[in-house]
Amino acid sequence: MFLENSVHRNKQFGSIEVICGSMFSGKTEELIRRLKRAKIANQKIQIFKPSLDSRNNEYIESHDKNRIKSLTVKTSYDVYDIGKDFDVIGIDEVQFFDDEIVSVCNSLANNGVRVIAAGLDMDYLGNPFGPMPNLMAIAEYVTKVHAICSKTGNIANYSYRKNKEDSIILIGEKDEYEALSREIFYEKMDSKNKKT
Repeated sequence: MFLENSVHRNKQFGSIEVICGSMFSGKTEELIRRLKRAKIANQKIQIFKPSLDSRNNEYIESHDKNRIKSLTVKTSYDVYDIGKDFDVIGIDEVQFFDDEIVSVCNSLANNGVRVIAAGLDMDYLGNPFGPMPNLMAIAEYVTKVHAICSKTGNIANYSYRKNKEDSIILIGEKDEYEALSREIFYEKMDSKNKKT
């Protein structure tokens, strides 16, 4: 599925890969899998996560407890400043970065870095999330992963927020969110809207 870097006139170009989907769909698991393969290939790797994600400062961790050491950063520029010296960089929860992350990823890829970014493609309202649409547009590869809807057994690509908190960003796990299919998501959103 993934092509090796090609050489064009003595300059090595990188690439951008985006892994997207809903909560509990395996985004971080896939990011970790790709980074571990790069490490096996003796490539110099660095993993980043935004300071907004305060769940674990030293690691990115999937829901099944698979984890890899990461660096917590405050800004998109930090990703560029540190990441430019690596062969492969991973970015988890990329939707929480500012819009500048798109040009940072582009600059890194143009300078030979393989950039692998994972994040939610939609917010809890079902709208495109932060820089994700623009990042997906410039990426060479986009992988959309899906959870399973516990109500229908169908694929789930919506992150439904169980509580009434209405800020776009709310860090949480299974207590705050559940992955739902399109049918159930819109039924619940319609019911929630009728109550308000």
